[in-house]
Amino acid sequence: MKKLDVLAGVLVIVGALNWGLVGIAKFDLVAAIVGLDFGETNAISRAIYALVGAAGVYAIGSFAASRAAARPAASLGTR
Repeated sequence: MKKLDVLAGVLVIVGALNWGLVGIAKFDLVAAIVGLDFGETNAISRAIYALVGAAGVYAIGSFAASRAAARPAASLGTR
């Protein structure tokens, strides 16, 4: 597994856990880590949010590429 895949996976998990905590407990993990209250942002928290978003986009592309690579030749229109 590529290091970028692992990093993206970790960031996607952090984002999912953060949104789960926001929805269930109204607790913003990223804000708490950087010493802010719920809903507050600063340059560090915005950078974390941006990295999580970029990791999500990367994960979507990676998932789509792996699905295309796993598709059998018969489903590509060849008979």
